[in-house]
Amino acid sequence: MSVDDSKQEHTIRTGGQGTRASGPRVLVAGASIAGPALAHWLRRRGAEVTVVERAPELRPGGQAVDARGVAKEVIGRMGLDAAVRAACTDTAGAHTVDADGQVLETFRADDDGGDGFIADIEILRGDLAQVLYDDTRDGVEYVFGDRIAGLAQDADGVDVVFAGGDRRRFDLVVGADGVHSELRAMVFGPHERFLRHLGHVLAFYSVPNEFGLDRWLLEHQDQESGRSALLRPIQDATRAMAMFYFASADFDIDYRDIAAQKVLLRERMAGLGWLTPGILAHLDDTPDFYLDQVAQVVMDRWSSGRVGLLGDAAFSSSPMSGQGTGLALVGAYLLAGELAAAGWDPDAGFARYEARMRSFVEANQEIGRLNARTRDVPGPDAEPSPDFTGEWFTELVGRAINGVELPDYAGVPDSAAPAESPITSSARP
Repeated sequence: MSVDDSKQEHTIRTGGQGTRASGPRVLVAGASIAGPALAHWLRRRGAEVTVVERAPELRPGGQAVDARGVAKEVIGRMGLDAAVRAACTDTAGAHTVDADGQVLETFRADDDGGDGFIADIEILRGDLAQVLYDDTRDGVEYVFGDRIAGLAQDADGVDVVFAGGDRRRFDLVVGADGVHSELRAMVFGPHERFLRHLGHVLAFYSVPNEFGLDRWLLEHQDQESGRSALLRPIQDATRAMAMFYFASADFDIDYRDIAAQKVLLRERMAGLGWLTPGILAHLDDTPDFYLDQVAQVVMDRWSSGRVGLLGDAAFSSSPMSGQGTGLALVGAYLLAGELAAAGWDPDAGFARYEARMRSFVEANQEIGRLNARTRDVPGPDAEPSPDFTGEWFTELVGRAINGVELPDYAGVPDSAAPAESPITSSARP
């Protein structure tokens, strides 16, 4: 989004004497889920945290995201279980349907202890971001409508130049700015070096709930064309979230070119049937359209000196895994904990974070790749669809949901004291 005419909001928590507590100064790029979650834990470990977000404000809506297994434990340790559940979509389950709307298969939210296809914690990305922002805004500096334009690091810190003209020095910088991370490109190399397209494109946007949707997700799949259309409930019962998948061997449309994306979506979903024409009728008046390739981020390392990566910027598992939010929440807990346990030494802290997360990430990325294959268009050159009935898959799912240890970090500072005297100021870039 353009930052012209947008405001930069700075929210700073001060101590009793009106001065900020001492601690390492950490800059986090991105204010969706991974960034504010990391800010929560960094603040509790004693760091001074700044979060910069190029959008002028929190972005509402978005895809429904899930928390399963160990990610739910992290939410509990954050003290946010009640707040997160209060903002959930309250989805009872999912039906797959044929072109006439007849139910073919049913999945319930309480399947597998709430960790199944439909998780018992399902929440719109924007709603979870709001919960995390509300939790951290009085103890963290948020700068909206700006971004990192350049940085230079040395043995003692990182000098950062912001697009708005500000120049500041930090001890550590973490990129939590998504699949198309600008910080990753700046420090680690071009996007194509790390993005792995999984052969599909995903689109979603909110529509009026004129389809009688009531707590149940509906999905229609056309196996022959590799296309599917979904409608899912959200907290606002007057609206619903629509989603489309379609197969695409490549993806060459700019993820920021909304007009071209809408043209592409209409072309690729023509003739799908079911409720598709009614859903597409709202394409031009929706406030929150999104379309992008289904992709993973695969990197040998998630840090370089005093700069690290978190969430989709480091290890996107794609929406096909259903675990992107879990990876972000768990990664935030471990990154802050390991940095603090290492006395804020970046080499030791980043290395231990990567060692703890790597297997967990790889299991979830494998789930994402397998699920993408189930949506491939049948053909002589297509790989056979995976057989999910074996013990190997049960073991893989176990590793993808619970396959990481959450240390207690005994002896590491952990202060969850309420904010005092929040000061909010605004300045134009």
